[in-house]
Amino acid sequence: MTIGISIALILSSALMVLLVLLHKGKGGGLSDLFGGGFTSSFGGSSVVERNLDRLTIITGTIWFVCIIALGLILKP
Repeated sequence: MTIGISIALILSSALMVLLVLLHKGKGGGLSDLFGGGFTSSFGGSSVVERNLDRLTIITGTIWFVCIIALGLILKP
């Protein structure tokens, strides 16, 4: 049980990093460093941004549930 939750936590953490980096930047920063010109020329679809937001929230919720579950299981 602990191993399964740990694997889910690792996968959701990696997916969360990827999803956050895919978000459109609102100013200077890492998002502009990793291809600001690419996102400005091919981005702009609000449906894609909305779906990306939803996927990020779902992944964050899964990550949070895994943290709480591991905390409860490994509690001394």
